[in-house]
Amino acid sequence: MVQMNKLKQHFMLRIAGILIVAITLSGCFEPPPYNNLDNQQLDSMLQQKTQIFDIRRPEEWRETGVIANSKLLTFVDAGGRVLPDFLPRFTSAVGKDDKVILICRTGNRTDVLARHLVEKMGYSQVYNVQYGITDWLRDGKPVTRPRFN
Repeated sequence: MVQMNKLKQHFMLRIAGILIVAITLSGCFEPPPYNNLDNQQLDSMLQQKTQIFDIRRPEEWRETGVIANSKLLTFVDAGGRVLPDFLPRFTSAVGKDDKVILICRTGNRTDVLARHLVEKMGYSQVYNVQYGITDWLRDGKPVTRPRFN
């Protein structure tokens, strides 16, 4: 009987542990606070003339080309440090309630930026190209040579 109670107790502790882990991990799978776009959705928004900001570095723009009418504004340097003029330039060009699309190479930098814009700065219509210019090119979508100001 004592052995049976210990087994039940052990089983209940394991179930409780599994539930705690499941509840903790469920917070990790919340949707992002911004909107992700695939290439079809991006095409649609571009046809509506939604602003798109390519936040990669100049050497990346030269390597792959850019989506037509992209505004070129580098977010971070090669070491991953945010450029000091990025946010002032971005906020002067985009209002907090304006629709804005962000694109980088694979969607990682834009994920970081989009989260910051929504969660910390109050932007309400931020769209992230989920897999970046890499996926755009993989689908054979058009790019142009970047024009530097």
